[in-house]
Amino acid sequence: MSSRGGSDQQSQRRITRTQTAGNLGESIFDSEVVPSSLVEIAPILRVANEIESDNPRVAYLCRFYAFEKAHRLDPTSSGRGVRQFKTALLQRLERENDPTLMGRVKKSDAREMQSFYQHYYKKYIQALQNAADKADRARLTKAYQTANVLFEVLKAVNMTQSVEVDPQILEAHDKVAKKTEIYVPYNILPLDPDSANQAIMRYPEIQAAVLALRNTRGLPWPKDYKKKKDDEDILDWLQAMFGFQKDNVANQREHLILLLANVHIRQFPKPDQQPKLDDRALTEVMKKLFKNYRKWCKYLDRQSSLWLPTIQQEVQQRKLLYMGLYLLIWGEAANLRFMPECLCYIYHHMAFELYGMLAGNVSPMTGENVKPAYGGEEEAFLRKVVSPIYEVIAKEAERSKRGSKHSQWRNYDDLNEYFWSVDCFRLGWPMRADADFFCLPFDQLQFVKNGDNRPAGKERWMGKINFVEIRSFWHVFRSFDRMWSFFILCLQVMIIVAWNGSGQPSSIFNSDVFKKSLTVFITAAILKLGQAVLDVILSWKARRSMSSHVKLRYILKVVSAAAWVIVLPVTYAYSWDNPPGFAQTIKSWFSQSSSSPSLFILAVVVYLSPNMLAAILFLFPFIRRFLERSNYRIVMLMMWWSQPRLYVGRGMHESTFSLFKYTMFWVLLIITKLAFSYYVEIKPLVGPTKAIMNVKIRNFQWHEFFPRAKDNLGVVIALWAPIILVYFMDTQIWYAIFSTLFGGIYGAFRRLGEIRTLGMLRSRFQSLPGAFNACLIPLEKTEQTKKKGLKATLSRNFAEISPNKEKEAARFAQLWNKIITSFREEDLINNREMGLLLVPYWADRDLDLIQWPPFLLASKIPIALDMAKDSNGKDRELKKRIQTDNYMYCAVRECYASFRNIIKFLVQGAREKEVIDYIFSEVDRHIEAGDLITEYRMSALPGLSEHFVKLIKYLLDNKQEDRDQVVILFQDMLEVMTRDIMMEDHISSLVDSIHGGSGHEGMTPLDQQYQLFASSGAIKFPIHPVTEAWKEKINRLDLLLTVKESAMDVPSNLDARRRISFFSNSLFMNMPTAPKVRNMFSFSVLTPYYTEDVLFSLHDLEVENEDGVSILFYLQKIFPDEWSNFLERVKCRNEEEFRMKLQKEEELKGPKELEEELRLWASYRGQTLTKTVRGMMYYRKALELQAFLDMAHDEDLMEGYKAVELNMEDNSKGERSLWAQCQAVTDMKFTYVVSCQQYGIHKRSGDTRAQDILKLLTTYPSLRVAYVDEVEEPSKERPKKINQKVYYSALVKAALPKSSNSSDPVQILDQVIYKIKLPGPAILGEGKPENQNHAIIFTRGEGLQTIDMNQDNYMEEALKMRNLLQEFLEEHGVRPPTILGLREHIFTGSVSSLAWFMSNQETSFVTIGQRLLANPLKVRFHYGHPDVFDRLFHLTRGGVSKASKNINLSEDIFGGFNSTLREGNVTHHEYIQVGKGRDVGLNQISMFEAKIANGNGEQTLSRDIYRLGHRFDFFRMLSCYFTTVGFYFSTLITVLTVYVFLYGRLYLVLSGLEEGLITQKAIRDNKPLQVALASQSFVQIGFLMALPMLMEIGLERGFRTALSDFILMQLQLAPVFFTFSLGTKTHYYGRTLLHGGAKYRPTGRGFVVFHAKFAENYRLYSRSHFVKGMEMMLLLLVYQIFGHSYRGSVAYIFITVSMWFMVGTWLFAPFLFNPSGFEWQKIVDDWTDWNKWISNRGGIGVPPEKSWESWWEEEQEHLKYSGKRGTIAEIVLALRFFIYQYGLVYHLHIAEKTKSFLVYGISWLVIFLILFVMKVCFCWTEKIQCKFPAHVSVNQGTYIPNFCVHSGHLDCTSPYDCSRHHSLHSCLHAYWLGVASDCSSVQTYGSSSWLLGIS
Repeated sequence: MSSRGGSDQQSQRRITRTQTAGNLGESIFDSEVVPSSLVEIAPILRVANEIESDNPRVAYLCRFYAFEKAHRLDPTSSGRGVRQFKTALLQRLERENDPTLMGRVKKSDAREMQSFYQHYYKKYIQALQNAADKADRARLTKAYQTANVLFEVLKAVNMTQSVEVDPQILEAHDKVAKKTEIYVPYNILPLDPDSANQAIMRYPEIQAAVLALRNTRGLPWPKDYKKKKDDEDILDWLQAMFGFQKDNVANQREHLILLLANVHIRQFPKPDQQPKLDDRALTEVMKKLFKNYRKWCKYLDRQSSLWLPTIQQEVQQRKLLYMGLYLLIWGEAANLRFMPECLCYIYHHMAFELYGMLAGNVSPMTGENVKPAYGGEEEAFLRKVVSPIYEVIAKEAERSKRGSKHSQWRNYDDLNEYFWSVDCFRLGWPMRADADFFCLPFDQLQFVKNGDNRPAGKERWMGKINFVEIRSFWHVFRSFDRMWSFFILCLQVMIIVAWNGSGQPSSIFNSDVFKKSLTVFITAAILKLGQAVLDVILSWKARRSMSSHVKLRYILKVVSAAAWVIVLPVTYAYSWDNPPGFAQTIKSWFSQSSSSPSLFILAVVVYLSPNMLAAILFLFPFIRRFLERSNYRIVMLMMWWSQPRLYVGRGMHESTFSLFKYTMFWVLLIITKLAFSYYVEIKPLVGPTKAIMNVKIRNFQWHEFFPRAKDNLGVVIALWAPIILVYFMDTQIWYAIFSTLFGGIYGAFRRLGEIRTLGMLRSRFQSLPGAFNACLIPLEKTEQTKKKGLKATLSRNFAEISPNKEKEAARFAQLWNKIITSFREEDLINNREMGLLLVPYWADRDLDLIQWPPFLLASKIPIALDMAKDSNGKDRELKKRIQTDNYMYCAVRECYASFRNIIKFLVQGAREKEVIDYIFSEVDRHIEAGDLITEYRMSALPGLSEHFVKLIKYLLDNKQEDRDQVVILFQDMLEVMTRDIMMEDHISSLVDSIHGGSGHEGMTPLDQQYQLFASSGAIKFPIHPVTEAWKEKINRLDLLLTVKESAMDVPSNLDARRRISFFSNSLFMNMPTAPKVRNMFSFSVLTPYYTEDVLFSLHDLEVENEDGVSILFYLQKIFPDEWSNFLERVKCRNEEEFRMKLQKEEELKGPKELEEELRLWASYRGQTLTKTVRGMMYYRKALELQAFLDMAHDEDLMEGYKAVELNMEDNSKGERSLWAQCQAVTDMKFTYVVSCQQYGIHKRSGDTRAQDILKLLTTYPSLRVAYVDEVEEPSKERPKKINQKVYYSALVKAALPKSSNSSDPVQILDQVIYKIKLPGPAILGEGKPENQNHAIIFTRGEGLQTIDMNQDNYMEEALKMRNLLQEFLEEHGVRPPTILGLREHIFTGSVSSLAWFMSNQETSFVTIGQRLLANPLKVRFHYGHPDVFDRLFHLTRGGVSKASKNINLSEDIFGGFNSTLREGNVTHHEYIQVGKGRDVGLNQISMFEAKIANGNGEQTLSRDIYRLGHRFDFFRMLSCYFTTVGFYFSTLITVLTVYVFLYGRLYLVLSGLEEGLITQKAIRDNKPLQVALASQSFVQIGFLMALPMLMEIGLERGFRTALSDFILMQLQLAPVFFTFSLGTKTHYYGRTLLHGGAKYRPTGRGFVVFHAKFAENYRLYSRSHFVKGMEMMLLLLVYQIFGHSYRGSVAYIFITVSMWFMVGTWLFAPFLFNPSGFEWQKIVDDWTDWNKWISNRGGIGVPPEKSWESWWEEEQEHLKYSGKRGTIAEIVLALRFFIYQYGLVYHLHIAEKTKSFLVYGISWLVIFLILFVMKVCFCWTEKIQCKFPAHVSVNQGTYIPNFCVHSGHLDCTSPYDCSRHHSLHSCLHAYWLGVASDCSSVQTYGSSSWLLGIS
């Protein structure tokens, strides 16, 4: 993930700063590498660099002035890096003084400065005065800024030399100063008066919004306010009154104008002549913006502050004021944006103040007009409102970083939920500093002495609010209690039915069985009590903030549940005449009166009455929705009992039809699951269980504590435990099966896979232009809208475009060719393939037919020629054969028509024209008559074709020297035509007569003969000028005539095939009609970036790893065809030539274009920011093209978009030009912001990443980069020597060079647009969401697409974006969509076999998985995929993700949870896709899986999952469980099943019970157990992943391909990978639930072209896989060794094969999938490295990679913060190892079959004796004392059978203190052997309870 900084931020910053300070060389001395405390001198240094080539002396003076200013800013050099910076600058100035002085033209520096200033003013400012377009405007802005700096330096130099400034210069500067204030850098809208003529500012909607905002009539300005400009607006007034920041105001001004203009232009596309903002557009934006605020007011029963005036003329102004105020608050709220109701609270009071000021209210306290409580001066809002709340967040977040439990600090949700209660108004306004909200935990408060010496405020800390996140597995039951209760009750009923009577389900109607089945109500009551008690326990720490009615509800819940636990059993006991044992016992406690069944029935009816009401509400969701949203007291009282009233989670119910769909899905699934469980698992086990219970065992092989125990209870538990676990887990398997079936059916209905091969594309290509025009081109007014419904979905056909529809054909050509050229730019195809795929840009109107791409027509002409040659005069038959193949028919017609056009165009002579016209007229006449073949001889046609091909070659070369050859060619063609083909006397005589004789009257003299085509003007050759259209026509004809082989494999690149097939297929899927670009939804794309690769450097690409493999070599081997295409594109025949050119470029020291191209080529094939930015900027290219197609007149359209692009420079000069309009409308609709969190630090440290980001900014001028700027400023309060850090959210764009035609070297610079001060560091919680949050204020539009840094996009997919955005207006259930889900293509699948497995797994999830989640299950959330958010919905509801530390580790899914809980609707759309990269090596994948498992562990504890589990109806809750945390809990149960089975078998074999019961069927041949283990192995080998994967591959690429892929995956060891992955998920999920330790794990996203060392693998997999694998192997061996004498090997192998597979996988997979894992030299090196790692001592500052001891400390760190529950669970689970010792002791020969307990006691004596001997040995020498323990600990950990218990965490006060090593090692040894030892110097934090994936 991007932007992970969190706690590691400070250390990294320190490193970069040190680097800055240390680099004193000139190379690093750039204008950007300036210490943050001297940031003011950066513009001066920029100017110095800029003008250095023009005048070195002036540049020197600028630097000298910069030095002086730096000294003034920080005279003591107290800032970080300032002293080094000054020294380096001074050294440079000393070096440059003399040379620049010698080159000075004028006599003095002052005159030199004045002369240069005047020169600069004339050259750059006066020349650009009339800036017409964006580029000129940007250059002029830059020129004014430079002139301003030059004047500042000039003034300083003149002052030094006591020279007066020239009056002309002063006059010029006055103009510059005024213009500099106006010409500030802008983002999208240039709002200064001089830019009114720019294309974007000429839109009436923009003008209307600007005018509406500038209506400040009637606003009471402050008395001391000085109007700075004439165009001040409403937002300026709000700034003056409330103290907002200037840049925040500028940012939100543009935001509001664009928002209003876009809604206006979309809703009401016909603007009036007079630009006026439509009230309806204003109302719509206001409704969206304030929907949450109004809902909040209603929830708290408060009157909204949105008061509108009665005078109609003032309403619009008031609405704009309210909207502007909200956006300004939001724009400056920083981290408070994660707390939407906190913003509502602030807005509520400030809007009320706003209303008071406008209404002229008088304060009762002062008697003056109402003024804002916080306001007036600059930054007042930030300092007085935002900062106090931010400080609370920061201090709470600080506690989270110190390892505190979730229950000990308030996260963002807790602080926000404070404002869900009316009590929040006690906070007051102005806010009271002593309010409980600001009270901190007692460990953060200073101890203020009270009377009882207690810390002040301790009791007043609010604590958790509404929910407490406590680490416990019980959360799984608590959140989904209805599901667990249902499965437990079903299990109970099934066991009762199977145990009693015949075992058939019908036996439930037997009275006794039925009565026994009624005990489920008693069980249900007990479970209810458990849940009520659990609620109280887990909510205990929130009791302080809990309202009294919530506390009352908890108490009543427990009391009522306890009452039912008593009432139901008692009434049940009295319902029997002859009660069974349980009922008899209860009855004996009370009177033995007669039975009364009706009493129990009555009790059950009363008990079930709430459930009956819930069932009715379930069937009528609209009633439930009304009740939950209602604020009526009576309804609230009624709903109070069912669930606590909360602000979120109300009214989430779906429509009746949606309800029916997902209910049917789950009803079918549950019936199937229960039938399977009953008939296969439970019923068959009942009989054998009864038999075992009847067998009496008296001969035990150990000391049995309960030899007379009844019913062999231990055996029964050992048999049933795995079955029960599988019963609770196998619903996940059934879900996988059903989701595969339903997902496949849904996919088929959505027309997926209709075009999956090039052959299918060819067969449907004729309808493709129709599909393009129907889907991607807006409907004309005369056209009908698309039909909807099932019939339209199933039969989506498009009519072919007829030749007379030129516009449709032209539009198709522009779109299709844009896609194909993007393929070429990406090097997916070569030049030849591009030629074969392109459609003519410039339609030849004379042809009167559709020109298909040549790849469809390839080889058709040569075949047609052969057919004509062999036709033997059968005209009709030949015509029929040609017309059978439509493409051949088209090719023949086009070739003939083109041949005719070209010949007629070339022939200019009158006589020649006469002959040519006659020939063609004759041919046309015979074609119409249908006797062409009969009359003419076709055998000579190939000869004519050869001559014509030669002519085309000459036309392509177009050389003057070839003219004679062309003449001869024409004569040859004429001869072939007249003598060999036509064979008509009159044509021959016509030609002869023209030549000058008939042959009868003697020879004509040679000089009198006229040679056809030979005269000077007879033929037009060479062609001048050669137009693009002419070149295209000739090239196309050449391809049609010369390509003789079939183009079936075009394109040959697999990725190009996949993309073109998917895109073509998507056009036949159901998608909304595209609106015009001006009427579409506006949207932004936001990408968070931290420190990943931006662009690979040449060094990165060429540096070789230990095996001699470089990244470039690796890429060349993976993408050989793309490398060849790249070489062709850069005009190199082979790699050697490329290397030579690269070397030459290096020697010339000029622009390194070839190197840049190589770096880009490689970066586009990695997971770099460059790739992501290129992909996302396709949106802009697509919109520009679509805007052209929307706006172009017929003439422009026929000329083509390429012509507009080619003439871009000329076109952009006029603001009304078509190109300028296309760019303007694109600017309005699309914004791309990359949030490069550390860009400022990288820039100041000279980091190459900053340079690469700057290159991106200049490559894509509309790209914006947001970053957190960390600046040192002198403290205003502290002594001047100390600087304080100040943080800003900054937005930058590329600063254009000073002149486009300048020969000066171009400076690549950025330009700050906005810089908004923050209350403190932006990153308080999880890095990525905080990074997104700080940049979200710079996004625009109504939609927001979240793109991660490892994603890509494609040109063809970008064309469908406006269709997708229309989904916001489509009907998708009872609520409009708030998140539009997209599918992804995983582009890293080709890198390795593991990457392929991961790619297939991920692809199935993002397609078939999410398809089903969205519809019918309605539980799709947000998974970090390229989803598009309803931006206004989410910016008023907490953003697109959550950021609390640890709990929101999987931040993206919480954005989906939040959206759903706040009545959002998440949909999924498969007609558009985005690329995504995944991890490609085992270690990378494992870290990613660990991160996701950690995240799911934290989700399990979260309030969001709890609320969804309780607020969803039963079936939707099931969907939510099995698609989120349930999947991970099921994998945990899968592994737990293996352990339970093995420990059960260990108990049976060591106790001798198995041998005694071997004759029993349940032991010998246990079918249910085999089924249960088979179910477990299904999950283990990846069956849950494989099924959907197979279905999706089959659906999209064919089931034969799916089967072959599946077989290939098995051969490449996919089951090994999935089994290994299972261990990763289990370990990290379980450990997170019990102990925490969840953290972000960076995976690197690089190419795995290196061998991972064994020490690295050991560190990564020791706790999660190796230890577990060793224990399982030990269990299996013990089971075999002690049971082989009476049990057959076949039975053993059959039942344990999957477990041995798991053992082998967990122990050896890291070596199998490690490059060069079995190379001998690598093994030797790994062994040496591992020994070194083991031997190294740990300690402070020693990283885990260097020392085993440090690694051990880190690995056990989470146990320090584990709660009591976690510690107890650790100890209890560790006790299982006593079974080894207890069982094995009695099987040793020394026991001599003695079963006395004394044997076990003696074993402990022996253990203590051994430990004593070892301790003496360890004390023998100092060397052994200090060095041996680490070796021994590892060696024993590897070889001793009891190795698995060695994870006790040893926290010695001094690890190097040898005196402590004795006790340390003894304790460790004792712990291994299960000895409860008390060591004074050792603190044990826990043992290896890794059984639940813990340690």
